[in-house]
Amino acid sequence: MSQVHALSDDQVGQELRKMTAFIKQEAREKAREIEIKANEEFSIEKSKLVRQDTDAIDAAHAKKLKQAAMSQQITRSTVANKTRLKVLAARQQLLDDIFDAAAARLADGTKDAATYRAALKNLLLEGLYALAEPNIQVRARKADYALLKEAIDGAEAEYKSTLGKETKVTIDEEEPLPEGSSGGVVILGGQGKIEINNTFDERLELLQTSGLPAVRKTLFGENPNRKFYD
Repeated sequence: MSQVHALSDDQVGQELRKMTAFIKQEAREKAREIEIKANEEFSIEKSKLVRQDTDAIDAAHAKKLKQAAMSQQITRSTVANKTRLKVLAARQQLLDDIFDAAAARLADGTKDAATYRAALKNLLLEGLYALAEPNIQVRARKADYALLKEAIDGAEAEYKSTLGKETKVTIDEEEPLPEGSSGGVVILGGQGKIEINNTFDERLELLQTSGLPAVRKTLFGENPNRKFYD
C-alpha cells in the first residue's frame, strides 16, 4: 500500500502561492480581455455615433443648401415677374397714350371741308353697300348737316352708278349725334332696326381692337411667346 505523505507547512505555503499566482494571472488575462473587448466596443460605438452625427450634419447641410437654392429661385422668379409686369404696364401706358393722342386729333379731320365731305361720302357709301336698301336714314352732328347733304348727293349718285339702282338717304334730324362727338355718321336701315356706326370715335375704337397687334409689333417687335396668329 502507498502511503500518503503529509505536506509540510513550507510545501503548503508554496502550493498556495502557486495557486494564488495562477488565479491572479487568470484574473489579469481576463481583465485584459475585458478591457480589449470594452475598448473595441467603445471604438465601434464611438465610430457609430460619429457617423450618425456626420450623417446628421451632412443632411442638415444638404437641407439648408436645398432651401437656399429654392429661396434663390423664388426670389429670381419674383423679381422676373415684377420686372415683366412693369414692362407690360409701361407698354400699355404707351399704347394708351398713343390712342389718347389719336382721339384728341380726331376733330382735325373735320377742319378741312373738302376732305371731311369726301370722308362723309365714303363712310355713307360703306353703309349703303352693306344695307342695299331703297330707303336709308343717317344721323350726324347738326354742325355737319350742310356738308352731309352734299355728301349724300355724291353717295347716292355713286351708288346708282355702281349698282345700277337707286337709294334715298334722309337725315334723321330728330336724333342728331352729340356735338361733342368727333364726327362721322350713323347709318340706319331695316326701318331703323339695323345700325351701322361709322363715326370717327367708333372707327378709332375698332382700330384700337383690330390694329392693336400690328401697333404692338411695330413698337415692340415680335412676341417670342406668341404661338398662334389670326
